[in-house]
Amino acid sequence: MSAKSIRKKLNNKPLSCTSETDLTKEQQIELYRFLKMTRMFDEKTVNLKRQSKLVGGVFSSLGQEATAVGTAFALEKQDFIAPLIRDIGAVLVKGVEPKYIFAQYMAKATAPNRATDLQFHFADMEKGFIGPISHLGDMIPVMTGILLASRMKKENRVAVAYIGDGTTSTGAFHEGVNFAAVQKLPLIVVMESNGYAYSTPSRLQFACENLIDKAVGYGVKGLSVDGNDIIACHEIMKEAAEYARNGGGTVLIEAHTYRRKGHAEHDNQSYVPAGEIEFWETNNDPITRYENFLSAKKILTREDMDKIGDEIKNFLDEEAAWAENSPVPEPEQAAYNVFDNSVVAPAFKKKVLES
Repeated sequence: MSAKSIRKKLNNKPLSCTSETDLTKEQQIELYRFLKMTRMFDEKTVNLKRQSKLVGGVFSSLGQEATAVGTAFALEKQDFIAPLIRDIGAVLVKGVEPKYIFAQYMAKATAPNRATDLQFHFADMEKGFIGPISHLGDMIPVMTGILLASRMKKENRVAVAYIGDGTTSTGAFHEGVNFAAVQKLPLIVVMESNGYAYSTPSRLQFACENLIDKAVGYGVKGLSVDGNDIIACHEIMKEAAEYARNGGGTVLIEAHTYRRKGHAEHDNQSYVPAGEIEFWETNNDPITRYENFLSAKKILTREDMDKIGDEIKNFLDEEAAWAENSPVPEPEQAAYNVFDNSVVAPAFKKKVLES
């Protein structure tokens, strides 16, 4: 489905999710909780940033939460993900607790990486989560390494790398996808076609009409999805995971979506044409669409949704308070797990004493 067809559909149909699913009522409600939590987590971090309680940048997923949440929700426990900075929803679905991400943002000793990096730049191998790094596309080869190891160990696992428009122009993307294709690895690459590579519009980033056109050149399966339809995102990942897990090989998924905030909080989006953000907010907000779907299916009432929202707010307030009240790390911890402290530290201490 192209961006043009999505715009046409939006102008002619009520805002809702259009795909069918075999998810149970309970699973659809759980999906809503993750979607709502993703939006509210972002709102919380923005507020904390404005209160000068966070260190570093804040990267919002406003407007494209359904892509990360819907796709991750279709994975199995043993599957791995390598998200982007805008894929906090996938991280939450994988079971990473918000308090630890708040601790990362606040540079606390309780942060998973002891405040040596920010946001969710850490890993939790038990949960199948490897955090992003700043070098675009480099997590694709990392996922191929995980899959090669899994093949050797005869593990039934798929791995998902999330990337943006700009990443498809990098050498790491080409080398990683090409290697995965040749090796027929069960790699799934979710390409978030959200309109911009930082400030560069998609039309100046790649010449093909759609990112999914690239799949033909690599000889892999290509799928396209309305990235703001959370049910559609779940179903497309379910199809891709089944195909990859059963020996089909690599899959590229293009999710047509839109980010309504800048690259980070410092980005005022002056490069965005007037009215574009408002159009997507009014016509294609992923939460509004899913709420309309749940209401039409009589799964949740407006009162139910408000109650869930209140529960999530209280939960996130408690998680953020825990992080804020956590201690800061000791300075020497910055060297832990960087050098072999068992050898370096005693030798350094001896040298200091002798001098």
